[in-house]
Amino acid sequence: MDDFLLKFFPNVYIKKHTKESTDSHYCKYDNQKLAAFTSSLYIAGLVSTFGASYTTRIYGRRITILIAGASFLIGAALNAGAVDIYMLIIGRLMLGMGVGFANQAVPLYLSEMAPSHWRGGLNMTFQLATTLGIFVANLVNYGTNQIKSWGWRLSLGLAAIPALLMFFGSLFIYETPNSLIERGYSEKGKQVLVKIRGTQNVQAEFMDLMEASQVARAVTHPFANLLQEQYRPQLVMAFCLPIFQILTGINSILFYAPVIFQAFGFGSNASLYSSIFTGGVMVLGSLITIFTIDRFGRRVLLIIGGVVMVICQVIIAILLQQFYGGDDVLSKGLSIVITILICLFVLGFATSWGGLGWVVPSEIFPLEIRSAGQSIVVSVNLLFTFAIAQAFLSMLCTFKYGIFLFFAFWEAFMTVFVYFLLPETKDVPLEEMVYVWQSHPIWGRFSVTNKDSEKV
Repeated sequence: MDDFLLKFFPNVYIKKHTKESTDSHYCKYDNQKLAAFTSSLYIAGLVSTFGASYTTRIYGRRITILIAGASFLIGAALNAGAVDIYMLIIGRLMLGMGVGFANQAVPLYLSEMAPSHWRGGLNMTFQLATTLGIFVANLVNYGTNQIKSWGWRLSLGLAAIPALLMFFGSLFIYETPNSLIERGYSEKGKQVLVKIRGTQNVQAEFMDLMEASQVARAVTHPFANLLQEQYRPQLVMAFCLPIFQILTGINSILFYAPVIFQAFGFGSNASLYSSIFTGGVMVLGSLITIFTIDRFGRRVLLIIGGVVMVICQVIIAILLQQFYGGDDVLSKGLSIVITILICLFVLGFATSWGGLGWVVPSEIFPLEIRSAGQSIVVSVNLLFTFAIAQAFLSMLCTFKYGIFLFFAFWEAFMTVFVYFLLPETKDVPLEEMVYVWQSHPIWGRFSVTNKDSEKV
């Protein structure tokens, strides 16, 4: 929004509206202060996730979600009332704290509350809520863009609505049976298990949880335990899966969608329309995944989505290389084709790495290292999101159309990684996930049970 740029980023505003600027369209938004505003959220999330790991383990998932809601509320208020760049960034940091706490607790909460045969679909509601948020945010931005001078304040301040829903909603939800039993509230945990399963016949699941919690309580340093050889497969996934999710390039494309479409000469309103459209595609992709993840499994969706993203990124790069020099405006026909390809890319992401990048890590850790493992996943995700967000505008300026080939390479690599190294977790109870790794042809060699068998 021009009023927002003029108040906080005047250099970007001048560059945007100076026709005589020597910069190509690719470089008009290359400003480190603007990138710092965007990426400061991820640094705050990265730091706060370690505190969130502690609260998740010691005080439970529910309290951690409550803290996330409060952080979002404070951040929205600071951003809406910002009078200078420092107040704006402090508000952004509070939002980042909310992201760190929410991303730590919510996927774990969903995984632990869901029956194993519905776990994938229910856990995907996390991604569905995220994509709905992006879609609604684009609609809000389009509407508030029509309000001169203070529309940006309304846009940022309306984030208080979902923050209030999260804060007060967390007061009315059950704590997970896993967390209650792990913290010594076994009887209460069994009562919650009976309520959420809708049957008294929960003894077998309850005993599995009791056994897992006894192991968990014996662990005093979960981060140190993660380094043990028996947890090597989970540790590799804790680093690789969130890195791959970010290296699809989706965050850059979504966060800078208006900038990207304006860079291609679409115009201000056209870019907002395109952003709304891609947000709608994200919602559609998340809905598709909810109804297919527990039928076809995680691996199939990740591999198909990876192939679709590679194809779309390569075609976009070729079209831009052939028909767009960076200084001119795209033809109407080519603009439509690129918009369609970006939407197909977003659909491929939303049906694969979008939700599964959170679903799979939340499933694979045993209870004794689950909070620590999820903390690693969130912190790595936010660290690489920060790095890409901070560097993306400079990369777009330097690589130009090559930025799409950069992400396409990583999408091809991660697809091969999934094919050979990621086991299927569909329909496997959380307490039995260890057997999936023991039976894997590569990761099985790290299993304590298999090592003991070899010695015998």
